Amino acid sequence: MSWFLLFLSWIFVLCGANNCPCERPELCQQVREERDFEVFVFDVGGKTWESYNWSMVTTVATFGKYDAELMCHAHSKGARVVLKGDVPLSYIVDQENRTAWITEKVMLAKSQFMDGINIDIEQAVEESSPEYYALTALVKETTETFHREIPGSQVSFDVAWSPKCIDKRCYNYVTIAESCDLLFVMSYDEQSQIMGDCIAMANAPLSQTLEAYDQYLSMNIDPKKLVMGVPWYGYDYPCLNLSEGICSIAKVPFRGAPCSDAAGKQKTYKWIMQQVNISMSGRLWDDTQKAPYFNYEDQTGQIHQVWYDDPLSLCPKAESVKSKGLRGIGMWNGNILDYSDDPVARQQTAEMWNALLGC
Repeated sequence: MSWFLLFLSWIFVLCGANNCPCERPELCQQVREERDFEVFVFDVGGKTWESYNWSMVTTVATFGKYDAELMCHAHSKGARVVLKGDVPLSYIVDQENRTAWITEKVMLAKSQFMDGINIDIEQAVEESSPEYYALTALVKETTETFHREIPGSQVSFDVAWSPKCIDKRCYNYVTIAESCDLLFVMSYDEQSQIMGDCIAMANAPLSQTLEAYDQYLSMNIDPKKLVMGVPWYGYDYPCLNLSEGICSIAKVPFRGAPCSDAAGKQKTYKWIMQQVNISMSGRLWDDTQKAPYFNYEDQTGQIHQVWYDDPLSLCPKAESVKSKGLRGIGMWNGNILDYSDDPVARQQTAEMWNALLGC
Protein backbone atom coordinates (compact mmCIF):
# COMPACT_ATOMS: atom_id res chain seq x y z
CA MET A 1 0.00 0.00 0.00
CA SER A 2 2.74 2.48 0.95
CA TRP A 3 4.65 1.83 -2.30
CA PHE A 4 1.47 2.44 -4.26
CA LEU A 5 1.00 5.77 -2.50
CA LEU A 6 4.59 6.73 -3.25
CA PHE A 7 3.97 5.95 -6.92
CA LEU A 8 0.81 8.07 -6.87
CA SER A 9 2.75 10.86 -5.18
CA TRP A 10 5.35 10.81 -7.96
CA ILE A 11 2.67 10.91 -10.67
CA PHE A 12 0.74 13.65 -8.84
CA VAL A 13 3.79 15.88 -8.50
CA LEU A 14 4.80 15.40 -12.12
CA CYS A 15 1.29 16.28 -13.30
CA GLY A 16 1.13 19.34 -11.08
CA ALA A 17 4.66 20.57 -11.73
CA ASN A 18 3.52 22.92 -14.45
CA ASN A 19 0.50 24.23 -12.53
CA CYS A 20 2.23 26.89 -10.45
CA PRO A 21 -0.48 29.36 -9.32
CA CYS A 22 1.96 32.23 -8.81
CA GLU A 23 2.48 35.01 -11.34
CA ARG A 24 6.20 34.28 -11.18
CA PRO A 25 6.93 30.53 -11.49
CA GLU A 26 10.02 30.79 -9.30
CA LEU A 27 7.73 31.56 -6.34
CA CYS A 28 6.58 27.95 -6.41
CA GLN A 29 10.07 26.79 -5.51
CA GLN A 30 10.39 25.69 -1.89
CA VAL A 31 12.13 28.06 0.51
CA ARG A 32 15.34 26.50 1.79
CA GLU A 33 17.14 29.38 3.46
CA GLU A 34 17.55 29.10 7.22
CA ARG A 35 16.96 32.26 9.25
CA ASP A 36 18.94 32.99 12.39
CA PHE A 37 15.74 33.94 14.22
CA GLU A 38 12.38 32.26 13.64
CA VAL A 39 9.07 34.15 13.77
CA PHE A 40 6.50 31.39 13.43
CA VAL A 41 2.94 32.40 12.54
CA PHE A 42 -0.17 30.24 12.65
CA ASP A 43 -2.75 31.32 10.07
CA VAL A 44 -6.34 30.05 10.37
CA GLY A 45 -7.73 31.40 7.10
CA GLY A 46 -9.12 34.53 5.51
CA LYS A 47 -7.10 37.38 4.06
CA THR A 48 -5.71 39.13 7.13
CA TRP A 49 -2.32 37.67 6.19
CA GLU A 50 -2.09 40.52 3.69
CA SER A 51 -1.53 42.84 6.68
CA TYR A 52 1.06 40.75 8.55
CA ASN A 53 4.44 42.29 9.28
CA TRP A 54 6.22 40.36 6.56
CA SER A 55 9.55 41.92 7.45
CA MET A 56 9.45 39.60 10.49
CA VAL A 57 7.65 36.43 9.39
CA THR A 58 9.82 33.38 8.63
CA THR A 59 7.29 30.51 8.71
CA VAL A 60 3.51 30.36 8.28
CA ALA A 61 1.68 27.23 9.44
CA THR A 62 -1.59 27.03 7.50
CA PHE A 63 -4.43 25.81 9.69
CA GLY A 64 -7.16 27.13 7.39
CA LYS A 65 -8.06 26.23 3.82
CA TYR A 66 -5.25 26.17 1.29
CA ASP A 67 -4.62 29.65 -0.09
CA ALA A 68 -2.34 29.76 -3.11
CA GLU A 69 -2.08 33.55 -2.86
CA LEU A 70 -0.73 33.23 0.68
CA MET A 71 1.86 30.69 -0.49
CA CYS A 72 2.98 32.91 -3.37
CA HIS A 73 3.17 36.02 -1.19
CA ALA A 74 5.06 34.26 1.62
CA HIS A 75 7.59 32.86 -0.85
CA SER A 76 8.05 36.34 -2.33
CA LYS A 77 9.09 37.44 1.17
CA GLY A 78 11.39 34.45 1.70
CA ALA A 79 9.04 32.88 4.28
CA ARG A 80 8.17 29.20 4.48
CA VAL A 81 4.59 27.94 4.32
CA VAL A 82 3.94 24.59 6.02
CA LEU A 83 1.04 22.17 6.28
CA LYS A 84 -0.87 21.22 9.39
CA GLY A 85 -0.43 17.58 10.39
CA ASP A 86 -2.83 15.82 12.74
CA VAL A 87 -3.85 12.18 13.00
CA PRO A 88 -5.41 9.89 15.66
CA LEU A 89 -2.54 8.15 17.42
CA SER A 90 -4.46 4.90 17.59
CA TYR A 91 -4.39 4.88 13.78
CA ILE A 92 -0.65 5.31 13.36
CA VAL A 93 0.34 2.64 15.88
CA ASP A 94 0.27 0.46 12.77
CA GLN A 95 3.47 1.00 10.73
CA GLU A 96 1.68 0.71 7.38
CA ASN A 97 -0.86 3.36 8.38
CA ARG A 98 1.93 5.61 9.60
CA THR A 99 3.80 5.33 6.30
CA ALA A 100 0.62 5.97 4.33
CA TRP A 101 -0.12 9.12 6.36
CA ILE A 102 3.37 10.49 5.85
CA THR A 103 3.25 9.71 2.13
CA GLU A 104 -0.07 11.50 1.81
CA LYS A 105 1.28 14.61 3.54
CA VAL A 106 4.41 14.73 1.40
CA MET A 107 2.26 14.38 -1.72
CA LEU A 108 0.03 17.22 -0.53
CA ALA A 109 2.99 19.44 0.33
CA LYS A 110 4.52 18.94 -3.11
CA SER A 111 1.24 19.59 -4.93
CA GLN A 112 0.72 22.83 -2.99
CA PHE A 113 4.36 23.94 -3.21
CA MET A 114 4.71 23.86 0.58
CA ASP A 115 7.93 23.94 2.58
CA GLY A 116 7.24 21.39 5.29
CA ILE A 117 4.76 20.41 7.95
CA ASN A 118 3.76 21.42 11.47
CA ILE A 119 2.65 18.35 13.43
CA ASP A 120 -0.07 19.40 15.85
CA ILE A 121 -1.05 16.36 17.90
CA GLU A 122 -2.37 17.26 21.35
CA GLN A 123 -3.80 13.91 22.41
CA ALA A 124 -3.28 12.36 25.82
CA VAL A 125 -0.55 9.72 25.79
CA GLU A 126 0.65 7.42 28.55
CA GLU A 127 4.38 6.92 28.85
CA SER A 128 5.62 3.64 27.29
CA SER A 129 2.23 2.98 25.68
CA PRO A 130 1.92 1.87 22.02
CA GLU A 131 0.82 5.42 21.18
CA TYR A 132 3.89 6.83 22.94
CA TYR A 133 6.23 4.87 20.70
CA ALA A 134 4.09 5.45 17.60
CA LEU A 135 4.16 9.23 18.08
CA THR A 136 7.93 9.21 18.57
CA ALA A 137 8.33 7.15 15.41
CA LEU A 138 5.91 9.35 13.48
CA VAL A 139 7.95 12.50 14.10
CA LYS A 140 11.22 10.77 13.17
CA GLU A 141 9.85 9.17 10.01
CA THR A 142 7.98 12.31 8.93
CA THR A 143 11.14 14.39 9.29
CA GLU A 144 13.29 11.90 7.41
CA THR A 145 10.77 11.59 4.56
CA PHE A 146 10.16 15.33 4.19
CA HIS A 147 13.88 16.10 4.24
CA ARG A 148 14.48 13.46 1.58
CA GLU A 149 11.53 14.31 -0.68
CA ILE A 150 11.61 18.12 -0.21
CA PRO A 151 15.22 19.15 0.45
CA GLY A 152 15.45 22.03 2.91
CA SER A 153 11.93 21.47 4.21
CA GLN A 154 11.03 22.14 7.84
CA VAL A 155 9.27 19.75 10.21
CA SER A 156 8.04 21.17 13.51
CA PHE A 157 6.12 19.62 16.39
CA ASP A 158 3.81 21.45 18.82
CA VAL A 159 4.33 20.75 22.52
CA ALA A 160 2.62 21.86 25.71
CA TRP A 161 3.95 24.80 27.73
CA SER A 162 5.75 22.35 30.05
CA PRO A 163 7.16 18.83 29.48
CA LYS A 164 5.68 17.65 32.80
CA CYS A 165 2.86 15.56 31.28
CA ILE A 166 0.63 18.62 30.86
CA ASP A 167 -2.90 17.54 29.91
CA LYS A 168 -1.61 13.95 30.23
CA ARG A 169 0.56 14.48 27.16
CA CYS A 170 3.45 12.32 28.37
CA TYR A 171 5.57 12.41 25.21
CA ASN A 172 9.17 11.41 24.59
CA TYR A 173 10.18 15.06 24.32
CA VAL A 174 13.93 14.49 24.11
CA THR A 175 13.80 12.05 21.21
CA ILE A 176 11.12 14.04 19.40
CA ALA A 177 13.23 17.21 19.70
CA GLU A 178 16.25 15.38 18.30
CA SER A 179 14.20 14.05 15.39
CA CYS A 180 12.51 17.22 14.08
CA ASP A 181 13.72 20.69 13.16
CA LEU A 182 12.02 22.57 15.97
CA LEU A 183 9.52 22.34 18.80
CA PHE A 184 6.85 25.02 18.95
CA VAL A 185 6.20 25.42 22.68
CA MET A 186 2.60 26.48 23.23
CA SER A 187 3.13 28.84 26.16
CA TYR A 188 -0.56 29.50 26.59
CA ASP A 189 -3.64 27.70 27.91
CA GLU A 190 -1.59 27.26 31.06
CA GLN A 191 -4.79 27.02 33.11
CA SER A 192 -6.03 23.95 31.21
CA GLN A 193 -5.54 22.04 34.46
CA ILE A 194 -6.29 24.05 37.61
CA MET A 195 -5.38 21.95 40.63
CA GLY A 196 -5.84 24.67 43.27
CA ASP A 197 -8.62 27.18 43.79
CA CYS A 198 -11.07 27.46 40.92
CA ILE A 199 -10.41 31.09 40.08
CA ALA A 200 -9.68 33.10 36.94
CA MET A 201 -5.96 33.52 36.30
CA ALA A 202 -3.55 34.64 33.60
CA ASN A 203 -3.40 32.60 30.41
CA ALA A 204 0.41 32.54 30.55
CA PRO A 205 1.87 33.83 33.87
CA LEU A 206 5.43 35.04 33.33
CA SER A 207 7.30 33.06 36.01
CA GLN A 208 5.45 29.83 35.24
CA THR A 209 6.08 30.27 31.52
CA LEU A 210 9.81 30.88 31.89
CA GLU A 211 10.31 28.09 34.44
CA ALA A 212 8.89 25.66 31.90
CA TYR A 213 11.66 26.56 29.42
CA ASP A 214 14.20 25.79 32.10
CA GLN A 215 12.51 22.38 32.39
CA TYR A 216 12.91 21.77 28.65
CA LEU A 217 16.52 22.94 28.71
CA SER A 218 17.33 20.81 31.76
CA MET A 219 16.48 17.77 29.59
CA ASN A 220 19.43 18.79 27.38
CA ILE A 221 17.15 19.82 24.55
CA ASP A 222 19.03 22.19 22.27
CA PRO A 223 17.67 25.74 22.85
CA LYS A 224 17.92 26.25 19.07
CA LYS A 225 15.17 23.64 18.74
CA LEU A 226 12.69 25.70 20.83
CA VAL A 227 10.32 28.36 19.53
CA MET A 228 8.31 30.21 22.18
CA GLY A 229 4.62 30.43 21.37
CA VAL A 230 2.72 33.36 22.91
CA PRO A 231 -1.03 34.08 22.97
CA TRP A 232 -2.67 36.84 21.00
CA TYR A 233 -5.93 36.03 22.75
CA GLY A 234 -7.29 35.90 26.27
CA TYR A 235 -9.97 34.22 28.38
CA ASP A 236 -13.31 35.70 29.35
CA TYR A 237 -14.50 34.11 32.61
CA PRO A 238 -18.04 34.53 33.98
CA CYS A 239 -17.58 35.03 37.73
CA LEU A 240 -19.63 33.00 40.18
CA ASN A 241 -18.44 35.55 42.68
CA LEU A 242 -16.09 38.55 42.48
CA SER A 243 -14.53 39.41 45.83
CA GLU A 244 -11.46 41.59 46.38
CA GLY A 245 -10.59 41.21 42.70
CA ILE A 246 -10.72 37.41 42.75
CA CYS A 247 -13.14 35.83 40.27
CA SER A 248 -14.43 32.39 41.27
CA ILE A 249 -15.23 30.25 38.22
CA ALA A 250 -17.33 27.18 37.49
CA LYS A 251 -15.76 23.76 37.95
CA VAL A 252 -15.09 22.33 34.50
CA PRO A 253 -12.86 19.24 34.83
CA PHE A 254 -10.21 18.42 32.23
CA ARG A 255 -7.87 15.40 32.05
CA GLY A 256 -7.71 14.79 35.78
CA ALA A 257 -7.98 18.39 36.99
CA PRO A 258 -11.14 19.58 38.81
CA CYS A 259 -11.14 22.97 37.07
CA SER A 260 -9.88 24.41 33.81
CA ASP A 261 -9.87 27.43 31.55
CA ALA A 262 -12.78 25.77 29.73
CA ALA A 263 -14.92 27.65 32.27
CA GLY A 264 -14.14 30.70 30.17
CA LYS A 265 -14.21 31.50 26.48
CA GLN A 266 -11.30 32.47 24.29
CA LYS A 267 -11.48 36.05 23.04
CA THR A 268 -9.36 37.71 20.36
CA TYR A 269 -7.06 40.62 21.08
CA LYS A 270 -9.24 42.65 18.72
CA TRP A 271 -12.32 42.03 20.90
CA ILE A 272 -10.36 42.60 24.11
CA MET A 273 -9.09 46.02 23.01
CA GLN A 274 -12.67 47.08 22.27
CA GLN A 275 -14.15 45.64 25.46
CA VAL A 276 -11.54 46.98 27.90
CA ASN A 277 -12.44 50.56 26.96
CA ILE A 278 -16.07 50.08 28.03
CA SER A 279 -15.38 47.81 31.02
CA MET A 280 -16.30 48.61 34.60
CA SER A 281 -12.68 48.48 35.77
CA GLY A 282 -10.53 49.50 32.82
CA ARG A 283 -7.19 47.78 32.34
CA LEU A 284 -5.76 46.34 35.57
CA TRP A 285 -2.38 44.72 36.18
CA ASP A 286 -1.48 41.70 38.30
CA ASP A 287 2.11 42.17 39.42
CA THR A 288 2.49 38.56 40.56
CA GLN A 289 1.45 36.97 37.27
CA LYS A 290 2.74 39.95 35.25
CA ALA A 291 -0.43 40.08 33.19
CA PRO A 292 -3.27 42.52 32.44
CA TYR A 293 -6.94 41.86 33.13
CA PHE A 294 -10.24 43.71 33.52
CA ASN A 295 -13.76 43.23 34.82
CA TYR A 296 -16.97 43.99 32.98
CA GLU A 297 -20.71 43.48 33.38
CA ASP A 298 -22.69 42.00 30.50
CA GLN A 299 -26.25 42.87 29.47
CA THR A 300 -27.72 40.30 31.88
CA GLY A 301 -25.84 41.73 34.87
CA GLN A 302 -23.28 38.90 34.90
CA ILE A 303 -19.80 39.99 36.03
CA HIS A 304 -16.87 38.75 33.92
CA GLN A 305 -13.12 38.83 34.38
CA VAL A 306 -10.89 38.82 31.29
CA TRP A 307 -7.20 37.84 31.35
CA TYR A 308 -5.00 38.43 28.34
CA ASP A 309 -1.54 39.36 27.07
CA ASP A 310 -0.52 42.72 25.67
CA PRO A 311 2.84 44.25 24.68
CA LEU A 312 3.77 44.87 28.33
CA SER A 313 3.29 41.21 29.30
CA LEU A 314 4.75 39.85 26.05
CA CYS A 315 7.92 41.94 26.18
CA PRO A 316 9.75 40.10 29.00
CA LYS A 317 8.84 36.77 27.41
CA ALA A 318 10.38 37.88 24.14
CA GLU A 319 13.45 39.13 25.98
CA SER A 320 13.87 35.68 27.56
CA VAL A 321 13.86 34.12 24.09
CA LYS A 322 17.04 36.05 23.40
CA SER A 323 18.63 35.54 26.82
CA LYS A 324 17.99 31.77 26.73
CA GLY A 325 19.21 31.51 23.14
CA LEU A 326 15.98 30.02 21.80
CA ARG A 327 15.28 29.51 18.11
CA GLY A 328 12.59 32.17 17.98
CA ILE A 329 9.06 33.17 18.82
CA GLY A 330 5.57 32.84 17.37
CA MET A 331 1.92 33.26 18.25
CA TRP A 332 -1.51 31.73 18.19
CA ASN A 333 -2.64 33.16 15.95
CA GLY A 334 -1.74 35.77 13.35
CA ASN A 335 -5.30 36.52 12.29
CA ILE A 336 -6.78 37.82 15.53
CA LEU A 337 -5.41 41.33 15.71
CA ASP A 338 -7.35 44.30 14.34
CA TYR A 339 -5.96 44.96 10.87
CA SER A 340 -8.49 47.68 10.02
CA ASP A 341 -7.54 51.21 9.01
CA ASP A 342 -8.59 52.64 12.37
CA PRO A 343 -5.54 54.60 13.64
CA VAL A 344 -5.77 53.30 17.20
CA ALA A 345 -6.16 49.71 16.01
CA ARG A 346 -3.23 50.07 13.63
CA GLN A 347 -1.01 51.25 16.47
CA GLN A 348 -2.15 48.44 18.79
CA THR A 349 -1.51 45.86 16.08
CA ALA A 350 1.94 47.25 15.29
CA GLU A 351 2.84 47.17 18.99
CA MET A 352 1.85 43.51 19.28
CA TRP A 353 4.04 42.55 16.33
CA ASN A 354 6.94 44.63 17.64
CA ALA A 355 6.62 43.02 21.09
CA LEU A 356 7.72 39.72 19.55
CA LEU A 357 11.21 41.15 19.29
CA GLY A 358 11.42 42.24 22.94
CA CYS A 359 11.45 45.48 24.87
